[in-house]
Amino acid sequence: MNFGFSDEQDTIRETLTRLLGDHATLAVAHDRLEAAEGFDTATWAALAEGGWLGLAIAEEDGGSGMGAVELAILAEEIGRSLAAVPFAPVLGLAVPAIQTMGTQAQQKSLLPGIAEGRTIIAAALCETGGLAPGKVTAQVAQDRLSGTKTPVFFAAEASHALVAAKDEGGTPRLWLADLSGPGVTIRALDPIDGTRPAAEIGFEGTPVEPLPGSDPAAIGALLDGAAVLAAFEQIGLAGRALALTTAYVRERQAFGRPIGSFQAVKHRLADMFAKIELARSNAFFGVWALASKDGRLPEAAAVARLTALDAVQFATEETIQLHGGIGFTWAADPHLFLRRGWQLKAELGPADAWRDRLLGNLAS
Repeated sequence: MNFGFSDEQDTIRETLTRLLGDHATLAVAHDRLEAAEGFDTATWAALAEGGWLGLAIAEEDGGSGMGAVELAILAEEIGRSLAAVPFAPVLGLAVPAIQTMGTQAQQKSLLPGIAEGRTIIAAALCETGGLAPGKVTAQVAQDRLSGTKTPVFFAAEASHALVAAKDEGGTPRLWLADLSGPGVTIRALDPIDGTRPAAEIGFEGTPVEPLPGSDPAAIGALLDGAAVLAAFEQIGLAGRALALTTAYVRERQAFGRPIGSFQAVKHRLADMFAKIELARSNAFFGVWALASKDGRLPEAAAVARLTALDAVQFATEETIQLHGGIGFTWAADPHLFLRRGWQLKAELGPADAWRDRLLGNLAS
């Protein structure tokens, strides 16, 4: 079991670091918040031009046919850069759902557009009651969908939605809805992180197409894979927050010396590092299980999700604290990391939900 990266994978990381460093800067994140325009279309276009949106899409559908490990590298660099792009809903959920559960016609219709950056598919899995498949209430009858999904991220930019809803027999499944179709209403919400715009989508008799391979078990596996990728995004975010804070405490002076030389500050930085590295270790096992289709994926994904949630919450809160008074200001960078950390927590459900999933899998 080798958790190291190949030379090719290291090159992928270096290339992505340069690309995102050129486009998805912290100044751009501030601009997105100031302008209330969350979606960074320039960075999304640059990722498409470089072929990164097709990283895990099959070659016959316009992608490069790589796997989960390469996608995890992209997720970590997205998190590190705070790029305001719909990586999680499109590449973490929609692409694997269509590839593993969709028809060939659906794959040919949608995947090339995703790889080219022309098509964005929102993930409408959440409801007020929680994540699918456990508490879904939206219903499909005679291929017509009725129900409400909230929050749905990047919905206003999407052409389609991947929707979790019950079929006529009451079984939760996945469906594709054209958001320009009849019976669709999209209402903007006020998200925690304005660089990831959110909305409530209402469906009233909206025509939908089923993903034939979807069922509760398949939806659960899809969420497990998305949780692993989200863990890498969170680790990238937490690691950048640690680097930002370390640089700051080396420069900030108190009593004639850098505050980073004080033992209490060193201990807090060490705690941040320890939590991030624990999360990284669990994420590595999770992506290995995802790539190798190992049967331990449900447990590995839940542990990766839980430790990443803990790492990103601790790191971002400590970043605020260790920056002192300036850390609370709008003009400073720390709040960007805190907001994104909270947002990533909301997108796939809180720690309690994943703790329940872990215990349920261990007991079964």
